[in-house]
Amino acid sequence: MNVKINDTVRVITGKYKGKEGKVLTTSPKHNTVIVEGVNIVHKHEKARRANETSKIVTEEAPIDVSNVEVVCDKCGKATRVAHAVIDGKKVRVCKKCGAVLDKAYSKKAKAEAGTQEEAPKKRVRKRSAKTAEVEETAESTSAVTGEE
Repeated sequence: MNVKINDTVRVITGKYKGKEGKVLTTSPKHNTVIVEGVNIVHKHEKARRANETSKIVTEEAPIDVSNVEVVCDKCGKATRVAHAVIDGKKVRVCKKCGAVLDKAYSKKAKAEAGTQEEAPKKRVRKRSAKTAEVEETAESTSAVTGEE
């Protein structure tokens, strides 16, 4: 499956065609995904205890993964997913614009780029006022005695 949790997808067929949502769960075994706000069903819940009431609950039902396409963050279009090896890591890539779709990888790449641009700060050891006074007195006594 080319769709992962937290991807933004667009439904391409069926009753909810054209609707976009975030992927809540994936089920590779059944080849289905649950998308936020898509394929909403009503379930009747029976009261299990004396103090509970029966109710009708709405929730998202799974839809087949072939009915959704991943939406690229960069170009904003629904696209098929290509795979490429970048820096020795296999990542998902947008077919239309070539942007990396894996959010975890793109965050890592941005963080590495940010650290490479900044030069490391040179550490300077600060001396306390007390040690500076001791050194000054030592220098003044050596100057008086004529020692070097």
